[in-house]
Amino acid sequence: MATANIKLYTAPTPNGKKVSIHLEELKAVYGLSYETRAIAFSKLEQKEPWYLEINPNGRIPAITDNSRGGFNVFESAAIMLYLSQHYDLEHKFWFDPTADPNSYSELLQWIFFIHGGVGPMQGQANYFNKFASEKIPYAINRYVQETRRLYGVLEMRLKDREYLAGPGKGKFTIADMNGFPWVKGHSYSGIENFEQDFPNVKAWVERIDARPAVQEGWNVPTPPPATKEEQEKAVEAAKAWILAGNK
Repeated sequence: MATANIKLYTAPTPNGKKVSIHLEELKAVYGLSYETRAIAFSKLEQKEPWYLEINPNGRIPAITDNSRGGFNVFESAAIMLYLSQHYDLEHKFWFDPTADPNSYSELLQWIFFIHGGVGPMQGQANYFNKFASEKIPYAINRYVQETRRLYGVLEMRLKDREYLAGPGKGKFTIADMNGFPWVKGHSYSGIENFEQDFPNVKAWVERIDARPAVQEGWNVPTPPPATKEEQEKAVEAAKAWILAGNK
């Protein structure tokens, strides 16, 4: 396989980390290469005209595939499906739509469940818990409880399974990569009693977290804050640009 020349535009968020994890897994298996361009939210780089040419939604992540004529892809799940189609020809982290259509359908179902459910709801829980200009208890409770409900769906799915998609106990795929960064951040989102209430999900997170490529991807473009104090400092620093970016 020819080495790809992929440029990843990203920041240390769950949506960014899922793509860097996928790229690191592909790198470990196929030797796929990529470079990273960190997007500075504090400077609102994601709203600059040059970046909107790559991602008109003004969010991260996005990629430019220079080995395919500078083709741009935005939306994290779309990026992962694109990378699978073009650079995971042995179906290490997904399923062949023709040879195994049922497993492929399962893969899509869980990708869309997380992309349309867990991510948006947990993202809103983060916003109202950490970044909103005023505390709105109804909003906080609404999104935290909905995130918990969605975790309950994952808990049921992972009973007697190791991964979300595939026969038997499942196979580690982009469906798992898609959800892992969000769920790993449960405490940041105000999800209490995680270990007691979601033991199957906890085991799933730990299983994925033990993978070397996942550890590499987790630290792209930078490692997350390591301590509570560092996390609180980062939250305070982020409030201004988050509010500015919503204008």
